[in-house]
Amino acid sequence: MTQRSSQFDFADHSHRRYNPLTDSWVLVSPHRAKRPWLGQEESPSKPNAPEYDAACYLCPGNLRAFGDFNPSYSSTFIFTNDFPAVKAKQPEINSTDSPTSLKSRLLKTQSVEGQCFVICFSPKHNLTIPLMTFEALIKVVGAWTDLYRWLEKEAAMENKPYKYLQIFENKGTAMGCSNLHPHGQAWCLSTVPSEVEQEFRAFKKYLHQHSSHLMGDYITLELQERERIVLENETFLVVVPYWAVWPFETLVVSKPHLTSLVEFSDAQRKDLALIIKQLTVKYDNLFETSFPYSMGLHQAPLNANMKERANSWFHMHFYPPLLRSATVRKFLVGFELFGEPQRDLTAEQAAHRLRCLDSGVHYSQRSSTS
Repeated sequence: MTQRSSQFDFADHSHRRYNPLTDSWVLVSPHRAKRPWLGQEESPSKPNAPEYDAACYLCPGNLRAFGDFNPSYSSTFIFTNDFPAVKAKQPEINSTDSPTSLKSRLLKTQSVEGQCFVICFSPKHNLTIPLMTFEALIKVVGAWTDLYRWLEKEAAMENKPYKYLQIFENKGTAMGCSNLHPHGQAWCLSTVPSEVEQEFRAFKKYLHQHSSHLMGDYITLELQERERIVLENETFLVVVPYWAVWPFETLVVSKPHLTSLVEFSDAQRKDLALIIKQLTVKYDNLFETSFPYSMGLHQAPLNANMKERANSWFHMHFYPPLLRSATVRKFLVGFELFGEPQRDLTAEQAAHRLRCLDSGVHYSQRSSTS
């Protein structure tokens, strides 16, 4: 008969952690990190691309899919996606099914309209966010803000059905990025995406139960415990959330109650640009590779009313897949697909490793600065 340990060790014993943002659980199995790895390994990604690529449809002056040429842009450049996921105009869905029928009950459909944009962070093909200058990243944050503000005006003045702007970036081939030119995307939809809506419901429920905002209380807790903090400045806090699924997942959250980009002051935009650069430099330095991730901004809906703004809290999710090294990634398969998400190191272990890394000098630049 196996004897029970006299004291529970979070760094060694399996346990579940609750995610209040999604009302779900993640299984943590830190003892599994000791097992040998015999699975698929990725190729390490190194920053060795040219500054300009004549075959790249995102580089300045180059031809895109439908015959348009990019301008010779010298800073952040936004254009309408040539292959958008949603259309700006389409017919309404007309159903003749009875509202009490099984089909109406189980096979629900909702029309979605909107616009999709590509956001080129830099004209230089060989840069990624951690290799960009702080000044260039301020312009990226400014471009995100300008797009949000412009779409709010479009919705209000042109009577367009825009409700939410989802800004995101997929970095690296491990996260499905098909073009390595530094860029992100922004999808503007007539609906609020499910993941965001789930967070809004969690915020509303928490406020009703505790008369305070979930994010505000979580920031207070993290600042008290300081076990999972990776970075912080005047405006933003970066933590490995207690309920993280991805090995080195992080949450970037505004300390003051800011609901969207358009509420930021100039100083707060600079704080966001700086902490994004510092975090992504840490990521690259962790395994000395161009660290892949998916990143997304969550904020208030477009033209949010007073209640929607009070319920929103600006934050960013970073979901990187690398687990043990530059070549070993996390796969969400098996139990993760059919049971619940699972991770092999605790949030505290991941935060400690990230916190101890240099956030100022990129590993590829060390030889030139030493």
